[in-house]
Amino acid sequence: MTHDPSYRRILHKMGYYGYQQGLIYHYLNQEGGWNNHHQKCRSFILKAMDFYQPEKITVLGSGWLLDLPLAEMVERTGLVSLIDIIHPPEVITQTTGMKNVELVEADLTGGLIEEVWKKAGKRTFLNKLRSLGEIIIPEYQPVADPGMVISLNILTQLESQPERFLKARSKGTDDEYINFRKAIQSMHLRLLQRHKAVLITDKAEVFIETGGRTVEKATLLIDLPSGKAREEWIWDFDLKGTVFNKKKSVFKITATLI
Repeated sequence: MTHDPSYRRILHKMGYYGYQQGLIYHYLNQEGGWNNHHQKCRSFILKAMDFYQPEKITVLGSGWLLDLPLAEMVERTGLVSLIDIIHPPEVITQTTGMKNVELVEADLTGGLIEEVWKKAGKRTFLNKLRSLGEIIIPEYQPVADPGMVISLNILTQLESQPERFLKARSKGTDDEYINFRKAIQSMHLRLLQRHKAVLITDKAEVFIETGGRTVEKATLLIDLPSGKAREEWIWDFDLKGTVFNKKKSVFKITATLI
């Protein structure tokens, strides 16, 4: 399942292609700094497979496959469905020939991208959307039984491009943006709670300033279930200080077996 050209143009204008490329460039620039995070993600997923013994696995937010133990998953289950808004050409090449791996391109918000484009795509700073209340937050619905679902470092990212796009084209208040983000996160969690699921997500970003002072910003705005198992760790996201001027940052990560 792939997008038609008109939808791909929307994705380009809303920054999805640039975001995807930026992510891999940042990973490479960290020179192995993400390895511990990726290893912990893969380890938790394999533990979940031991627990649930799934015949099918659906990965929401498969991305560049850096944090996914795909080789082990392919050996231990019948079908692995990798879903993301777009798949990098390198991932398409990597998975070509894997008989029990399918690639699906889909909006994991259930249609929020089109909704935001429809309501704000033609807006300018002279004709801004009055309120975010005009935006309907949908819920993603798998087209078939997804088996065990893995939400992989995507929960707090589903909102990022729509929010960035809207901030240039709407008069939304700070409270409206908080509620917007909460609604997107809540819809995603609701989906996961209907299935055997693994949720790996950041919950806060900690900025480390040059003088050593730290500032923590919550990225997870909803409460998570206690789950059957949970692990937490630190993702050394930008210890080289390349994203923010005179700042470094780490993410607090939580992994939950739902």
